[in-house]
Amino acid sequence: MNDSVVVNVKPGSRKGPLVEVGPDGELTIYVREPAIDGKANDAVTRLLAAHLQLPRSQVELVSGTTSRFKRFRVSR
Repeated sequence: MNDSVVVNVKPGSRKGPLVEVGPDGELTIYVREPAIDGKANDAVTRLLAAHLQLPRSQVELVSGTTSRFKRFRVSR
């Protein structure tokens, strides 16, 4: 089963690494890595996989590589 997860990313944050879940279920992910050369995307993918308690290989970035809003495909 594949699910789609949309997250709001805050790269270069002193608050990170952290996953916050809003009252409406929206995920905001704070990472310390800067948004340069895909470093923040890799960190967000690792952190999201850990938050969902899944292996990294089951979480794939499908859109939003240069946006703060990213869509991930989650295989379960």
